[in-house]
Amino acid sequence: MKLFFAVLALIIAILFAPMLLSPAPDNQSGKAVEGLPWQIEVRPDGSSRVSGLTMGASSMNDARTRFGEGEIALVAAPGEAASLELYFQDVTLGAVSGKLIATAEIAADTLAAMRQRSAKTEYMQSSTKKSLLADQDLVAAYAAPIRAIAFVPSINLDEAMIVQRFGQPAERIRTSAQAEHFLYPDRGLDITLDSESKELLQYVAPRDFVRLHEPLKSPGAKQ
Repeated sequence: MKLFFAVLALIIAILFAPMLLSPAPDNQSGKAVEGLPWQIEVRPDGSSRVSGLTMGASSMNDARTRFGEGEIALVAAPGEAASLELYFQDVTLGAVSGKLIATAEIAADTLAAMRQRSAKTEYMQSSTKKSLLADQDLVAAYAAPIRAIAFVPSINLDEAMIVQRFGQPAERIRTSAQAEHFLYPDRGLDITLDSESKELLQYVAPRDFVRLHEPLKSPGAKQ
């Protein structure tokens, strides 16, 4: 009888071992979800990978392949240099939907030339200008590597949710009465929690985290 129960216990252990070792599911299907906003793969070279895109290595075209066509344009706020951005109105990172912007790593003189050849320029909110690219610049634009990703989730985050999913931040910086930044330099992540606006997740390669951190140290820093 003892031998029977011992064999039965061994069979049960073998059957259920894979379930115990697998990652905890993030949805109701029982399967582990990949590509979620908090699943950041940090690489030995100081880069990072988020939802299938590697900062500094994946191209703007890779983002288009991953999320769909999107809208590519040169975007410039008043008093600032233009940046090449690829905007997606509706994407899903794992099981979290939202809006996403991929920003390209591209030389300033190339951006200036693209702006000169722009087919159309229009104003966005807060006097920000959006310049549509000339056809001749599209190939180079989509070939450019991704420098940063900004993600605005459709769900509302709060402090408890941020800490639960992303862990305790290395630093917190309040830039206004309503906005506070949760900083994760080892993962190249800045999460802005804003009581009057949607939350914003900004990703860069950890080796380039100064790009997110430095602007926050100046008086009157803005999101």
